[in-house]
Amino acid sequence: MTTQQYDFVVVGAGTSGCYAAATAARAGHDAVVIERKDAEEAGHIACGDALKGASAFPDAIPKSQIEPAFTNTDVDHGRFEIPQEDTVLEIPVPGELAVIDRWEYGRLVIEGAEDAGAEFHYDTVVKDVNQDDDGRVTGVDAVRKGDPVTYEAEIVVDAAGALSILQDKADLDGATFDQNVNYSQFCSAYREIVHVDEPVEWDDALVFKPTERAAGYLWYFPRTDTEINAGLGFQMTEEPMQLVDDLKEDLREREEFEGAEVEDKLGAALPTRRPYDSAVAPGFVAVGDAAGHVNPTTGGGIAGAAYAGQYAAETAIDALANGGPTEEALWEYNERVMDHFGARYAALDVYNILSTAVDTDEMMSLLAALPGEKIAESLYAGSTSLSPSVVLKTAIKSFGHWGDIYNLYQTKQRADAILDHYESYPSSPEGFPAWQSRRDDLMDRVYETTGADPKY
Repeated sequence: MTTQQYDFVVVGAGTSGCYAAATAARAGHDAVVIERKDAEEAGHIACGDALKGASAFPDAIPKSQIEPAFTNTDVDHGRFEIPQEDTVLEIPVPGELAVIDRWEYGRLVIEGAEDAGAEFHYDTVVKDVNQDDDGRVTGVDAVRKGDPVTYEAEIVVDAAGALSILQDKADLDGATFDQNVNYSQFCSAYREIVHVDEPVEWDDALVFKPTERAAGYLWYFPRTDTEINAGLGFQMTEEPMQLVDDLKEDLREREEFEGAEVEDKLGAALPTRRPYDSAVAPGFVAVGDAAGHVNPTTGGGIAGAAYAGQYAAETAIDALANGGPTEEALWEYNERVMDHFGARYAALDVYNILSTAVDTDEMMSLLAALPGEKIAESLYAGSTSLSPSVVLKTAIKSFGHWGDIYNLYQTKQRADAILDHYESYPSSPEGFPAWQSRRDDLMDRVYETTGADPKY
């Protein structure tokens, strides 16, 4: 077995891993990215291809370097198809939005990290996590192109995606690192890249449609007016769906996809949960999907992952210069994530919890009655103003669903309380237990209000 030494070992060549490696390399540190795929397949990730927040990206990899992957920048709203109500709901999307060629984007962020000075080791599969007698993570054991190799590191960055194997292998019991993680907090998804002969009429929209099964949804995101990312996902709390069959059935029923050709097929799991309470341990930090850095209502996570990668590396760089990557020294990373997007995602998780407890038809009827801008605020900001006048107007439009309207109003209040609490995230590990205890009390009220089974 060979041994290789680096300052940073980053596991996973996705967005968060590449931005972490690029940040470390630009600061003069030795950084290697371990990727299980080969060089050709690296960057090929199942994704909806929609990029929210396209106007703002961290500078470790310049935005200009990834812009060639932005294939459709004319998208400005969501289009919710509600068959139960025989209606289509148009919802504005605040900020810059783009649909991208995800594989090309993946290649470009890898290229950006390489340009910054990071190494990439492809065909490399992690088998174990190494720790010293004090529990500090010191590296990983892997197999690279069939040969065993040990990577020793000052800091290991877990960018290995949803349900990361590193978190199964490492003993993190003595750290604050969030281990309240299970499959039910994730979504299973499948997507195809579909080419059609005639331009679709909705090339400026992200199209969503509920499935007939609970907690499932279809999406159609136009990369161009003739190249569509068509996909389907479901919350893993539900009975398994036949993803491929359900998607193909819907494609067959849509006139615009008659005679369409499928170019690419891929499936994946993604977190539809709140961000990890803490994503740090001595010598170890998790980023992106591996830390739950995804909007739990939309599945969007590219921009957040980029910032998480840069924040993690910047915090680790400071720690290495000031006594080493202790848990306390890495804590600022948690704070930066919560301040930037984590608090908002935690509030949005309340609405995801509500969706698991209500009948799909009733939820769609309620959405059809709500003002589009209020739905947009809820989906992207984590909160919205449901004034008495808005509630009254919605009630009039939703005769027979008044109980659901009141439930939504109460749920909004619970989400606001969660958002307020996360905005007071502790500044050190010492304040963490009390913060968690108060958060858990607030979550108990969420479950009481929504009637949902506890998620955590």
